[in-house]
Amino acid sequence: MILTALVLVIAQNPAQDPRYERLDPDTHARVVAIVDSARAVGLPSEPLIHRALEGAMKNATGERIVAAVRRLAGDLGTARDALGSKATPAELEAGVAALRAGATPATLTRLRDLRKPPVTMALAVLADLVASGVPADSAAAAVLVLAPTARDADLVEFRRAVERDIALGAPPDAATSVRLGATSMGLDATARNARPGKP
Repeated sequence: MILTALVLVIAQNPAQDPRYERLDPDTHARVVAIVDSARAVGLPSEPLIHRALEGAMKNATGERIVAAVRRLAGDLGTARDALGSKATPAELEAGVAALRAGATPATLTRLRDLRKPPVTMALAVLADLVASGVPADSAAAAVLVLAPTARDADLVEFRRAVERDIALGAPPDAATSVRLGATSMGLDATARNARPGKP
């Protein structure tokens, strides 16, 4: 009952969320204002709150916390514009990671158009490839090629294969190209084998 009452209070007045107590009063007020503005335009609030609390745990200054929360709110808005109003919070967060890795909003929109939802894993794989050293444009191009037919598991295996090749000394671009070819061939073979009336 107590937990239910607390949830209702937070839902009715998010500024009373007890997690904000970790922030000093000035930072608290500024973060709440950003969160309220984001919520008013339909953006998820939890990632913003988590970013503020993460800053507090790291003893960041109030200015840095507010700047980080404001930047994240802007990035979530950009991701939502690119992915569409039906994008889930998980997709938006993955979209932010992809954008910060170097993907363009146009890439996110193209991915949304090519792949059945959710696109969370495809976006995460794109960001992970860049983190492994693959240039952002090469990572985006590879994910876009695989997006229409690859399952999430296929995308994960593709990323792992590229990362293995890089760890063994292959240049990131070359590893991506070679593994993209192999994965595409495997997907084509699977599709052919699944066709009814296959000779």
